[in-house]
Amino acid sequence: MPDAPCESASTPAPVVGVEHSGHVALVEMRRPPHNFFDVTMIAALADAFQALERDDGCRAVVLAAQGKSFCAGADFSGDRRNDRGALYAQAARLFAMRKPVVAAVQGPAIGGGLGVALVADFRVTCPQARFSANFTRLGFHPGFGLSYTLPRLVGQQQAALLFYTGRRIDGTQAHAIGLADELVDSPEQTRERALALAAEIAASAPIAVESVRATLRAGLHQRVEAAIAHENAQQQLHFETADCREGLAASLQRREPVFTRS
Repeated sequence: MPDAPCESASTPAPVVGVEHSGHVALVEMRRPPHNFFDVTMIAALADAFQALERDDGCRAVVLAAQGKSFCAGADFSGDRRNDRGALYAQAARLFAMRKPVVAAVQGPAIGGGLGVALVADFRVTCPQARFSANFTRLGFHPGFGLSYTLPRLVGQQQAALLFYTGRRIDGTQAHAIGLADELVDSPEQTRERALALAAEIAASAPIAVESVRATLRAGLHQRVEAAIAHENAQQQLHFETADCREGLAASLQRREPVFTRS
């Protein structure tokens, strides 16, 4: 059943929802259609994860999203780039989660949205999904810990190719390079399969699973924090460049950027 507290009509809808089914919790981003994130959304995700850590009835988590996109990246409206220090502090909290997480990537996971997908232990996707570390096409350094998490997952060569080009790949290609663990036929099936995988994990002894996970991910939280600090410093420099302004403008105007190395 959904955790649905009574709210007045004037209360804003929550940007993150949590539902429980047996020993599996579904954490859902609720800012459709594209789930652009800001500090509020990432903090809400981190708070949900933290609450589930304290819940002995929860043994595995599915991270999913409403709408067309899984997460299309950061919300840059109103120059929210200035929030990045606070945002990245919240992002680092996601990697402190002790329980296994399966992401249901039913649509685009772009830029920082790819970083959100890589918080999870496993990703279920479909051919219609799109993955892109498009930061260099916007004129700045990758963020959300991706400079550590992406090469750790797919290897240095594949990560470099994705970072340097900013290209988009579909779910089939993502599965082929190890960016996704399971491939289903349609967007509608991603959540169903992710829930089934989480239930399979939850059927194992929870103390043992969490112990193995801690062994396999030893030091990951600290390395992501260090990566985020470096990324933030680099982005601070790049956001002052003409190329970054051009990249962001071109993205908003849906045209090819013209970079000038300035």
